[in-house]
Amino acid sequence: MFTISLVTVAIMLLYAVPGFLLVKTKLVKENAISAFAVFLMYVCQPCLTIYTFQKTEFSWGLLANIGIIFGLALLLMGVMLFGMFFVLKKKYADVRYRVANVASAFGNCTFMGVPLLEALLPNNPEAALYSTIFFIAMSILGWTVASALITQDKKYIKPLKIILNPAVVALVVALPLFFAKVTLPAVLNDAITLVGRMSTPLCMVIMGMRLATVEFKSIFVDATTYIATAVKLVIMPLLGLLLTWFLPIDYALKVSFYVMCCCPVAAIVLTFAEMLNEGQKSAANVVLLSTILSLATLPLMMLIIQNI
Repeated sequence: MFTISLVTVAIMLLYAVPGFLLVKTKLVKENAISAFAVFLMYVCQPCLTIYTFQKTEFSWGLLANIGIIFGLALLLMGVMLFGMFFVLKKKYADVRYRVANVASAFGNCTFMGVPLLEALLPNNPEAALYSTIFFIAMSILGWTVASALITQDKKYIKPLKIILNPAVVALVVALPLFFAKVTLPAVLNDAITLVGRMSTPLCMVIMGMRLATVEFKSIFVDATTYIATAVKLVIMPLLGLLLTWFLPIDYALKVSFYVMCCCPVAAIVLTFAEMLNEGQKSAANVVLLSTILSLATLPLMMLIIQNI
């Protein structure tokens, strides 16, 4: 697990190089980066959701596991969000701490999680589906609780925000096909698969673009980014492991949940910051720092689960 995760994360980080070069050479302007992020969230991510459902065969046991992973994800991320809120609320006037609050709970569980799980658990295709379910739970919290925390505005806590977001809409399309055991026509399925699997490289390309717009040393000088990164890369995985390890659930589900908890801060934290026009620089820094450090932490965290 150590070697596989190290190689997989290193390859994913290499995807950031073209994005970095495109912005540095001014072939892509800084104000165009958000358009790539919108395409990732509204096109690639829904296709990735459908892809993970299509590659997995329906069973009642799998449906039960989907419910378990969804509940565990909501529980753990909810605990992280509200726990960090009470730790940081005295400094909430500073947007950096509001962004750090959200960043400490949200991980790159699909764009990085899917290729990691496919590499670590090649004989368990349902692992990628668990990643998608984890992301859907994160999206529901992101469009509601996290948006309210970042903006300090409760108007985002609405039922419509839970239903009308790209992740849930994609789920509405994917679930009936999954239940009915309907396989899409090969041409359509191949197209959806291709766009869905673009998610990881595109996410990392966007990361490289963002890196090109910031002063490199600024990533490493803000204490709030270290707080959020430490919580996300170390504390959350350990809590996730503690939460699942003694439950009577299958090994693939436990490993999948743990790997998703180990992933660095989610790129959608930056996307939400941009859409909400709050704390964009802080969000970019914490996403970049955690992604860079995950090259070391992710393989090391794999050693823990490999040896218990």
